[in-house]
Amino acid sequence: MQVRELMNQSVVSITPGESASLAARLLARHQLGALPVCGEDGGLRGIVTDRDIVTRCVAAETDPHKVPVREIMSRNCAVISPEEDAAEAARLMGAGQVRRLPVLEDGKVVGMVSLGDLAKCRACDMEAAEALSEISENIHRPPTSGPSD
Repeated sequence: MQVRELMNQSVVSITPGESASLAARLLARHQLGALPVCGEDGGLRGIVTDRDIVTRCVAAETDPHKVPVREIMSRNCAVISPEEDAAEAARLMGAGQVRRLPVLEDGKVVGMVSLGDLAKCRACDMEAAEALSEISENIHRPPTSGPSD
C-alpha cells in the first residue's frame, strides 16, 4: 500500500518566524503532535513537536511568546514520498525513532503520515509494530547503575 493512501492530506503547518506559543496553540487546537515548518515557498524547513516546545523552550525557561519556531524545531527530518510503500514509512519511523513523517511531493508538504495511520492499515500491522518497538526501545531500557559496593 502506498503512503498516499494512508497519509492525512489536511496539513497544518507553521513558518519558522512564528512563535512557539502559536505552535503550541495550533497543536492543541488541531489535536496534533507535530507541525511541519514551511518557508514562504511551501518548502519544508523542519518539524516542531509538542516535545520540542516543552524541552527546548518551556524547560529552558524561555518565553514561548518570544521564541521563534526556528530556534526549537528539528531540522533535517526524515521525509517520504506519497508513492513510497507504507513499509518504507514504517522503516524510516523506526530508524529515526519518530512517530510522524512529512510527505513531500515536488519539494512541498502534501501530507503527514503517522504511526497511527500505519497501525490502522491491516497490510501494515507488522511494519507498524516493528517501528513502534524501535521507537519505544529507549523508553523501556532500565537505567544503568553505578559500580556495586
